[in-house]
Parts: sequence; C-alpha cells; structure tokens
Amino acid sequence: MNVDVVVAGAGPTGLMLAGELALAGVRVLVLERREAPQRDSRALSLHPRSVELMDLRGIAEGFLARGRPVPGWHFAGLPTGLNFADLDSPHPYSLFLAQSHTEELLAERAAELGVRPRRGHAVTGLRQDVDGVDVEVRGPDGDYLVRAGFVVGCDGGRSVVRQAGGIGFPGSDSTFSAMLGDFAQVGPEAVRRAGEHGVLAAPLGNGATRFVLPDAERMRVPVSEPVTEAEFLAALRRATGSTLGVAQPRWLSRFGNATRLADRYRNGRVLVAGDAAHIHFPAAGQGLNVGLQDAMNLGWKLAAEVKGWAPAGLLDSYHAERHPVGQQVVDNTMAQTLLLELMLMPEYRRPVAALRAVLDDLLGIEEVNLRLAGRISALDTRYGTAAEPLVGARMPDVVVGAGRRVYELVRDGRFVLLDFAGDGEVARWADRVRGVRARVPAGHPALDGVRAVLVRPDGHVAWVSRSEAGAGREEALREWVGAPAEVVA
Repeated sequence: MNVDVVVAGAGPTGLMLAGELALAGVRVLVLERREAPQRDSRALSLHPRSVELMDLRGIAEGFLARGRPVPGWHFAGLPTGLNFADLDSPHPYSLFLAQSHTEELLAERAAELGVRPRRGHAVTGLRQDVDGVDVEVRGPDGDYLVRAGFVVGCDGGRSVVRQAGGIGFPGSDSTFSAMLGDFAQVGPEAVRRAGEHGVLAAPLGNGATRFVLPDAERMRVPVSEPVTEAEFLAALRRATGSTLGVAQPRWLSRFGNATRLADRYRNGRVLVAGDAAHIHFPAAGQGLNVGLQDAMNLGWKLAAEVKGWAPAGLLDSYHAERHPVGQQVVDNTMAQTLLLELMLMPEYRRPVAALRAVLDDLLGIEEVNLRLAGRISALDTRYGTAAEPLVGARMPDVVVGAGRRVYELVRDGRFVLLDFAGDGEVARWADRVRGVRARVPAGHPALDGVRAVLVRPDGHVAWVSRSEAGAGREEALREWVGAPAEVVA
C-alpha cells in the first residue's frame, strides 16, 4: 500500500492532523493500536485558541453544542483565577468538554473528508530513505508494510515513531504523582466542599464527577502503580476530612510530572506532534490543546510539501515555530507543579504558602493576569520576531466586508490575501490563495494603516503591507506560497 502520509495515533492530535491533510487533498492513513475509541477522558477542556481553530474550519458549532464555556481558568491552583473573558478572541473562554467528545467530533470531521482510522493496527517500526518511509505495522491478521512519503508520530509519550525515527526526547522522569477519580456517586455539596480544601472537583456531564488530588503520603508512588478505591478515599479523607459521599468509581488513574521535549520535531521524513513531541504534568490543562495547535501548524505545511508547491524551508518551519511553544509549556508546567508539590512537604509548606500568596496577589494586577491568561490560552502565540507586530500573530477575526469574517474565509485551508487598497487579485496562485477585496474594519488599532494582509491557513499572519501600492506582495506570495501555478505545472 502506498499513501502520502501515515499518521500514527487516532487521539485528538492525530485526528486533527488527518483532517487538515485530507482537506488539502493528501492521501492519509491513520493507524491506531487501540481497537476502539478511548472511553475515559484525561483532558477536559479546549482553551480559547483551540476553539478558534475549530472556528477557522467551520466545525466549532458541534463542540460548542456539547461543551460548557468557562470564562475563568487557573494557574497552579492559585485562588485568583485567570480571566479569559477579557481576552481578544471570539471565544474568550475555556470550553469544558471531555476528551472523548473531542475525539468523537474530530473523528466525524475526518470521516467527512474520507479518513477513517484503521483501529487495532499498531506501528512497530519504520525505515526511511530519500524517497519515502517504510512503516512496519502489526494488525489483527499479522505484520505488513505501508510505503508512505512521510510519517507523523501522534502516538503519545512512548511514541514508537519518535524512537524509530531517531528523534531524541530529553527531560526527566516522574518524581511526583497525583490521582484522579471519576465517581458516579457523590454526596451533597461535594464539589464545593472539595474546592474549599484545594481538591479539584468537576461534574463531567455524563453522570460522573471527577476529583483530582495529590496526597502527601502517596506523592512518590510510581505512576505505573494502579490506584485503588480504598487508596483514593483515604487520600480524599486526609485532604478534606471526609470522603464526601464518594462511591462507585468509573475510572481511577495516577499521573506524574515526567517532563520531556523532543530535541527536534522533524528528522527527514519523520515528524512528531502532540504528546509524542512533549509530555509534562497536566497543569492548567494545556497538553491536548498544544497538540491540536501542533497539528494545525503542521497540516498545511506538510500538505504543501506533498503537493510539490512548498517553498524552501517551509516544512522545517514546523520545528522552528512549534518547538519554542513546547518549551514554553514545559517551563510553565514545571513551575506550576513545583508550587503544588512543595505544598505537600512539611519542611516547605510555610515558605511555599507565602510564595503562593505573593503570586496570587500579583494575579490581581490586570496586566499580569492577562499576560498569563494569554500564555495558557495560547492566544499570545506569535511565530518569529518580525518588526511588524502583526506578522506571526493571530489574525483578528474581523469583518472585512459583506458580512464576511476572516475565519470564514480560511475554512477551505487556503491562504487568504486581504487587500484593503486594491482588487485582491491573486489569479496565478488561485489554487492556494483566496484573494479578497476587503474593507478596513473599525475598532482594531493593530490594523490601522494596513493596506494588505496575507493570512496563513492556520490563521496566523504571514505578511503585511502598509504602503499604498502593497509593495512586496508578489515576493511575499513566492516566499510563503511558492511559485505560481503555471511555473509549478
């Protein structure tokens, strides 16, 4: 079997990537070792930028119908929350939505585009050469090979693709663990009472309530050791003075603070994304979201490479843009974890409590709060260091004429050239770029004086002109979108 791209893993990152590739007409095969979709949900939220990504592709409605918007979030569990509501976004909230629902909706999207995961088929190895990759697969009927142009590992922290592809994964193993439990039965006021004692508790919407807690007596237990109901209830009693009427566990799990970041996101024809590229303590719920954003960044670039129009260096920019984001997430989760871990150690409890009080006070300063909210929500993600402040940043979802929003214009996965001064003519690149004669929107200072904007398929700004004649437009198109169609042909 020959395909353009093999995606290993049908979690949120793999399904998002598969949809992006299929949207661009790439032949993609998704291989998933599990025989059925994951029923349990470790992740429970889509942060603002992830909801924006769904909006960029016109599929946000299904997520919004199932999820519950939450205007505030947290950093290290400090009492003063992060204020997402004041962020500059059409979706200034975190969407409380179980990972199982996110996967289901992304699988439906991929299926609409002709991609259905091959379940029960595990990638066991690979060999790449200058022309492609031979992917070794173990399925229900035995072993077989798939020949692909590229392979992307979205297969988790123990990624076979990453290891077989020669990509390093430096970092540290777990030194601290915590527990989570989903329970079908809870006592009255259990969620409120748990919160008063620093225990995270949240109804899941499926008849269960999740409790997440570290326990000083069990914080060094290896992640591999199963959680028992008796252990969890004993820890809950130590934390709150009561078991809170909790019973009938549906899922019990232990997670740790192992922290690793791939040393490169691409090695030749092998790439990694999501947990295969970065693992960390799930502080502030960033992991799934970062994976989705990896997939959005990679999808159009890899499709361009497969289709033959990618300008030099475009695929390498995936690592250049996303690795710093991964480093940033690794760093902030380590800081948050330390603030949680040391509170459990008697010798550090008083000084760490004092430090947390200082930080909590700082979160009361609007500028500080918005800075951290932008970081955790991923709305402040900007690629590169161009002097022009718009370049590399998210394009605002403004109305640019005839009731058209920017997000609606990029739903087919092409670039969009917004021409505020001319006719938006991009005929020679029409297969890759939509030209739009636009009206400068009012109330957006960042767009004052802008004459043209080239918006990438992932909603970030590639190029801006502030000159009357839109000087540099053709050079920008060649830099980002490659040679015109007649030259490519």
